[in-house]
Amino acid sequence: MQAAHPHWFIRYKLYHLPFWLLYNYIWWVVAIGNPFKAADAILHSTYAIKFSFYIVFQALAVYFNLYFLIPRYLEKGRFTVYLSYLLLTVICATALIIPGYYLTAFAAGQTVGDYYKSDGNCIYQFIGAALPSTLASMTLGMSIKLARNWLQTQRRQQLLEKEKLETELNFLKYQFNPHFLFNSINSIFFLIHKNPHMASASLAKFSDLLRYQLYECNDKQIPLSSEIAYLENFIELEKLRQNDNLQVTFNIQQQSTAHLMIAPFILMTFVENAFKHVSKHADTPNWINMQMHMNEQQLDFIVTNSTSDNASKDVVHYGGIGLKNVQRRLDLLYPGQYQLEIQSSDTRFSVHFHLDVSTQQQTQSVPALAFNYK
Repeated sequence: MQAAHPHWFIRYKLYHLPFWLLYNYIWWVVAIGNPFKAADAILHSTYAIKFSFYIVFQALAVYFNLYFLIPRYLEKGRFTVYLSYLLLTVICATALIIPGYYLTAFAAGQTVGDYYKSDGNCIYQFIGAALPSTLASMTLGMSIKLARNWLQTQRRQQLLEKEKLETELNFLKYQFNPHFLFNSINSIFFLIHKNPHMASASLAKFSDLLRYQLYECNDKQIPLSSEIAYLENFIELEKLRQNDNLQVTFNIQQQSTAHLMIAPFILMTFVENAFKHVSKHADTPNWINMQMHMNEQQLDFIVTNSTSDNASKDVVHYGGIGLKNVQRRLDLLYPGQYQLEIQSSDTRFSVHFHLDVSTQQQTQSVPALAFNYK
């Protein structure tokens, strides 16, 4: 065991001195019944000697309990040994306070009986005064220490919960990103063989998408207008690789969204899910309909797509990695602030998402958006 640093007490415990002075002063005020007489007795009489004994030995007993007995015995579950040493510490501290009474009488030039106006053995009187005060100081010290430890534990727990939530959010977000990137690369690869000119256009859109993912969506909240622009690029990219039998409609209410913020990739999952599971009929129309309605801070986003019987079942069960991830993110980011309704039938799959969007004033305004892709 390493020796204690010679300046340990000076560095860490001298600032406790005002506390012990105040504690023992209050105890004397209770005993004497008058705060002014208590202060006068301490400052202008030999009572200061007895007062010093109380401060020194009670403080030592408290620190011995807090920094030696509790860590070595109580925290390790050795309750019987701890209680035995605690009782011995109280007895020793009380016994060491008693000489202060005798020194006080000696300094005053009187006998103990005369000074304390007692006819009998004064030692029982001294013990009766010192023991309750020592017990009270030990209890107070333990209470403060335990309360402080509890608060520190609570703060640590809150930080751990916060870190856990942020880790989950990052994991869910980045679990989505590679999935989308691989889909986009596959789309461009398909277009290279089908139509090089269209492949060039899709590559430009893909570059914008990568820029958004790498540089613009790292914040917890991004402008809703940026998310909408991202959706527009994604829809354009998907339309380039789809056949002519797919009708895509994206309608947005004409309202400025410059002041509205949203977590990145929340809306994107619904759109990507629609393209992934849209029907592939050759003889009947295939369609995806997206509508966004804004009412002040209330966002309604409806995504509906045609689907075949098998695809409808797949999207419900799949509904899957993408939709489950976005719902988990919503539970973490917007608890009690959103509604997500998913409906499925043999011919259509629909997602209705309602969110109370947070607001933040932006430096630049974004003009009203209205897209209609057919």
